[in-house]
Amino acid sequence: MRRLIPVFILLVLIAFVVWAFVPRPLDVEVAAVTTRDLEVAVEEEGVARIREVYTVSATIAGKLQRISLHAGDSVTEGQTVVASIGPAAPALLDARARAVAGASEAAAQAAVDLALAQLSQAEAMLEYSTSMANRSIALYEKSAISTQLYDNAIRDQRSAQAAVDSARANLSVRQQELKSAQAVLQAGDNPGPESCCVKIVAPTSGMVLRTLTESEQVVQPGTPILEIGDPESLEIAVDLLSRDAVHVKTGTAATIIGWGGAPISARVERVEPSAETKVSALGIEEQRVKVILNLTASYETWKELGHGFRVVARIVLWRGSDVMTIPVGALFRDGRDWATYLVRDGKAKLQRITIGKRNEDYAEVLDGLSANDQVILHPSDVIADGVAVEPARQDGGETTAR
Repeated sequence: MRRLIPVFILLVLIAFVVWAFVPRPLDVEVAAVTTRDLEVAVEEEGVARIREVYTVSATIAGKLQRISLHAGDSVTEGQTVVASIGPAAPALLDARARAVAGASEAAAQAAVDLALAQLSQAEAMLEYSTSMANRSIALYEKSAISTQLYDNAIRDQRSAQAAVDSARANLSVRQQELKSAQAVLQAGDNPGPESCCVKIVAPTSGMVLRTLTESEQVVQPGTPILEIGDPESLEIAVDLLSRDAVHVKTGTAATIIGWGGAPISARVERVEPSAETKVSALGIEEQRVKVILNLTASYETWKELGHGFRVVARIVLWRGSDVMTIPVGALFRDGRDWATYLVRDGKAKLQRITIGKRNEDYAEVLDGLSANDQVILHPSDVIADGVAVEPARQDGGETTAR
């Protein structure tokens, strides 16, 4: 009996060694191939903007009165006065400019004096010519002088009258020149009362978005003063990669998320026909196409969304019902083909498949799998065709892929 004990111990040791080296099934996570509603969409950051933003600018040069409107104030087209522009104060004269202006005033005063003298001389000649003409008329009526002398006297009177009129006009011109020279001198000391003002009214009804020039200051024509827009006329501008933009069509459904409120339904209004090269945060040049979305939800649901707000737009590129799908985590490349590992009779089986549309979670199965097939999720390097496996957990849910 004692001789059998060592033999028994040896057999136990051999059995233990054999048991230790027998391959055990690998624990794997599996999922079922099921039919579900599949939706393929692209998400990209965008910006909310008012369709028509009106920039109110100064129409004339002058002194802009301080703007009393602020961002968020409502305005009415053709009624609300958004800005007032009055005349600007004249420039101050330095010593040289003042001396030149003084000399101009003196010259203008001398010209007035000369014009007065010329007017006096012309009036004297008119008085003399009128007297001579009266005498000539009286003598001509008595046939005491010839017709030529009579005509000469009338001509001299008319010429003298024209000279008086010319002298008076010249005096008026010189007097205005004097006033102009005096105004230059008086401008720096006593500007006088300013007339006010040119009123600028709102070109459209809506809300003040930004006040660009608020303080009182001298402005030139075309100086931007403020921006006005209708907050209910909001659209979303999204820059999509050109490879995604080619699949977006006018009228495609979209959802606005990531703005701080509930999701907003939208629809693609237009896809611009040209792309623009932009550099990403990683320094990669990308071709971006601007896509404009129109909000289809009521204004009350997104009234907190404003001009220039950042949003995330989710645009649906494709949607299918009752589509046979496989989790993306079960897919890998086998050469140029897509493949997955099936669980058959407790072993992993390599299966090449053909897939169609896919999103971040699921892919459409076109060929190679059947409904309820069990596939291995995230297969590691130790998984190979024919390896024994033991399912650890199954995910056979019928939730919609999004």
